[in-house]
Amino acid sequence: MRKRLTQAVLASLLLTFTLAGPALADPQGVWAMSNGKVTVKIDDCGGNLCAQIVDLKEPISKIDGKPKVDRENPDPAKRQRPLIGLSILIGMKPAGDNLWKGAIYNPDDGKTYSATVRYDGSSMKVKGCVAGVFCKTNTFIRSN
Repeated sequence: MRKRLTQAVLASLLLTFTLAGPALADPQGVWAMSNGKVTVKIDDCGGNLCAQIVDLKEPISKIDGKPKVDRENPDPAKRQRPLIGLSILIGMKPAGDNLWKGAIYNPDDGKTYSATVRYDGSSMKVKGCVAGVFCKTNTFIRSN
């Protein structure tokens, strides 16, 4: 009897962790930066993570009163791209449990940085680094 109870408890725990595992490892959805400045949609792109901007706290430029564009891009041909819809994660490949590594494009300065995304089920931390030394981490909260 005791053996059966132990097996039932172990089976129940295994089932619980099996069901919780995929949910924890899936950051797909809509996420807002903790300061509300930007909202992104995270998707699976062939096993990698990709993200695009879906909303901005201030979507209208104070410079010209029009929707914000990628004006800091080093490529002049890309400076008129709207920020809403812009893809910002590049080559974000799985690098461990709930961890992805790749690059992130920052339209605020037009630069691309090495980056990691760490997902813990309730929040997502995006860390961008210059030369692997000078880093900044932003926290995103699920908004869907």
